[in-house]
Amino acid sequence: MTLHRPESLDAALRLMAEGAGPLVAGGTDLYPGLRDGPPPAGLIDVTRIAGLRGIAQGGGFWRIGGATTWSDVLRAGLPPLFDGLKSAAREVGSVQIQNAGTVAGNVVNASPAADGVPALLALDAEVEVTGAEGARRLPLSAFITGVRRTDLRPGEIVSAVLVPDRPGRGSFVKLGARRYLVISIAMVSAVVEMRAGRIADAAVAIGACSPVAVRQPALEAALRGCGRQDVARAVAGSDLAGIAPIDDIRASAVYRAEAVRTLCTRAIGAAMETPHVA
Repeated sequence: MTLHRPESLDAALRLMAEGAGPLVAGGTDLYPGLRDGPPPAGLIDVTRIAGLRGIAQGGGFWRIGGATTWSDVLRAGLPPLFDGLKSAAREVGSVQIQNAGTVAGNVVNASPAADGVPALLALDAEVEVTGAEGARRLPLSAFITGVRRTDLRPGEIVSAVLVPDRPGRGSFVKLGARRYLVISIAMVSAVVEMRAGRIADAAVAIGACSPVAVRQPALEAALRGCGRQDVARAVAGSDLAGIAPIDDIRASAVYRAEAVRTLCTRAIGAAMETPHVA
């Protein structure tokens, strides 16, 4: 196997066009998959590409480079808006996986139980995709099209995930069969903006209860104007759009459908809290 290590995005795109092999950054999803068949003749390691790793603010967006790891997210000096994404980062496998696995890889893998996806959906994230014809941007909700399916075209790379800069605080809660190293039974991420003790705006996304994590527009509308004492009632009275929980080894569909409402209440309540200032 030949390992290619390009130092520019253009060089990586040329190698892809030549069929030099699949892309790899952290490899936390790619390498386990190699057990299911013969290995490729080569791999294209993108971790040396300048500008592809790191988090920067500008132009009304936060830019998370395509090779940015979950540990990079945890170490970054980010506002409370990203508290949910940081909480999700702590749930991505072990510390070793967090050190290697990338935010973009979690998105491209498109698992229904991908920890980062609900948090990014609640942040209104967009995906920047770059190919030989240039870059294009699309909402994360449009990029992931199904289980392990995305709108990534041949010869393209996810060069960044973009998050609009806005007020609010994020949260993320996950239900699993044990505390660590567990695939989600259900998970919820919320972003809440408070004014005068009430919710001025809210975003809520549910994961692991449908083929693709989904936002909850009806619940978000019901939450506007709510105080803390109103949240549980708003959650109980709202239709949860798009969820279709299944029975599997981790939990029954009925349990998931009931548990996810409790998770919604917890996530929204956590996002309503005033951030601690050291």
